[in-house]
Formats: sequence, structure tokens, C-alpha cells
Amino acid sequence: MSARGKARRRALDILFEAELRDEPAAKVLAERVERAEPPVNEYTSALVEGVDRHRPRIDELISTYSEGWTLDRMPAVDRNLLRAGTYELLWVPDVPEAVVISEWVHLASELSTDESPQFVNGLLARFKQLKPSLAL
Repeated sequence: MSARGKARRRALDILFEAELRDEPAAKVLAERVERAEPPVNEYTSALVEGVDRHRPRIDELISTYSEGWTLDRMPAVDRNLLRAGTYELLWVPDVPEAVVISEWVHLASELSTDESPQFVNGLLARFKQLKPSLAL
């Protein structure tokens, strides 16, 4: 797994933990950075901070475009995969869009249900298609 792949997985872990603990992701991230076991990669921090900063807009987009699924109905891992993937796709211009989608779909296939990779792929591909028209 690439360094960024590991950073994405670690970011997902932090976002998931924050949701389970009902705490801000920035707080959980700060705890992990302080503990430094294992050390937190800069890209992990950037992803978590970006999701935290843009979460209202990210959740609005996911809710609007995930046909037949509310955020509450989604498995927690899928919710956080989509949050991080949406952030990276829409707000991180230096990573190719196809790479972003592929990486988050791969994590969905490893960590979630059999249907999750297709769901994550479909929603992120839709955001890629709509990106020029989305008011960010």
C-alpha cells in the first residue's frame, strides 16, 4: 500500500472513531498526533482536517445525491469513506480524480459490505461529473 493509501486508511480510522465517540474529528486527530503511536502522516492530518472543516457541505452533497439512502441509514464506515473521498475529490486538486475514486473504492471493498464499493464508486463518480457545477 502506498504512503497516501496508508494515510487515507488512517484518516478513515480517525473519522470513524470520532463518529463513534461523538467527538469532533479534530479532537481525535490531536490525540493521535500527541500519542504518535503510530505517527500520524501529514496527509492523514490534511484529510481529517479538511473533512472536519467542510463536513456540513460534504454531508449535504452526500445526502442530496445518494438516492434512496440517508446518512443515518448508511453504515458508519461508508459514511466516513464518502466524507473523506468527497473531500479529497472536491478540495484536493493535486490528486488525480481517478486515483481518489479508486483508492476509496478499494478501502470500501476491504472494510465494508459487498455492496459498498459499487455505492462509493457511483457517488464519487457522480461528484466528479458534477464538480464543475458544484458551489464549493
